[in-house]
Amino acid sequence: MSILNLEHLGKIISISDDAKRLLEGPEKEISFRLDLRLDRGLICFDSYAVLFNGARGPAKGGVRFAPDVTLEETRVLAELMVYKTALVGIPFGGGKSGIRFDPSEYTRGEIDSIVKEYVHMMRDEICSGAYIPAPDMGSGAHEMAIIYGETHNSESVTGKPVEVGGLPGRREATGRGVATVAIAAAGDLLNKPMDQTTVAVQGFGNVGSWACRFLSEAGAKVIAVTDITGGAYNEDGIDIQGLSQHIQETGALAGYGDASITNEELLTLDVDILIPAACGHVITGENADQVRAGMIVEGANAPTTREADEILRTKDIPVLPDILANSGGVIASYVEWRRAKSGSITKIEETYETIDSLVLESLKNVTKLAGKAGAPYREAALALAVEHVIKAMTARGWI
Repeated sequence: MSILNLEHLGKIISISDDAKRLLEGPEKEISFRLDLRLDRGLICFDSYAVLFNGARGPAKGGVRFAPDVTLEETRVLAELMVYKTALVGIPFGGGKSGIRFDPSEYTRGEIDSIVKEYVHMMRDEICSGAYIPAPDMGSGAHEMAIIYGETHNSESVTGKPVEVGGLPGRREATGRGVATVAIAAAGDLLNKPMDQTTVAVQGFGNVGSWACRFLSEAGAKVIAVTDITGGAYNEDGIDIQGLSQHIQETGALAGYGDASITNEELLTLDVDILIPAACGHVITGENADQVRAGMIVEGANAPTTREADEILRTKDIPVLPDILANSGGVIASYVEWRRAKSGSITKIEETYETIDSLVLESLKNVTKLAGKAGAPYREAALALAVEHVIKAMTARGWI
């Protein structure tokens, strides 16, 4: 089942019957098992890869390590990537892969062996350039370096450490994009200067922590932050650098500051900007009516369900969707991929500039269409993205 509501989108753009057939499902799905004998014994992990639509370029998307990975989730995330890359105008399609295991229960050496076996099973897709993996939940730059070591091809994977062909600024790229969208949208939708803007962020991993840092540098007051271990609240603003230092020293967000807050409580705070940056489906039909934020900027993939979207629309709370707000990561991946092909040197300022320019241009286009069509930002963003994909499929003779 596609994430698209083609009936709604058909009221904004023209979608032929052939286009609908091509958009309703993935081009390729792969289910496989990783079987390895480690010192602890035999392990067998269910694994999945989805290449959803390659009309605009090779399938781009992260490799996820988590104990609850499913084919359905992998398919949804691959489809989201199709429209994320299309919306910001980079020449990729959408893909995703996942291995069902908890990396926290395995040693670095064991994880390296798992990644090598993953590459062995996905060698055709990765080495041909049909699928380009990147970090995702549970994986990071080190694992991408292992993939690179197995392929010996720098453009076969992005999100690598800088020392082995990675991109300066890639680590902070997704958070950078989230902050850039939030800052621009706050000025347009809330009509507030950043030094008078309050923010709550659910999730202080790579995305949430960098979004907090960039927003704080812009003058915003981050008053609440949570992660899986706990939460911190300060109505006068949290010292983000101090919080990062606390996590580095203790390994957990819990225990920082004088006041704590839960993930559920954070979602209902009366703030200007709410950023769900942890995981999917946290704003649902059950809690959306309690949301009081001035606007929502989606740092995570699919944090808002369809039912919640409808409720937030009736409450006049704009939602800046994931395919726009968290596109900074895939934009940086494109810069890294392009750099690997050309052999050029890219400075961190160029990475930031590319992210900022593409997300701001996309935000402008989405805002314009949303106003013209009287549609929510998510529908406007998807309509623009789908239109780009349809044009590519038409140019390639698929339609």
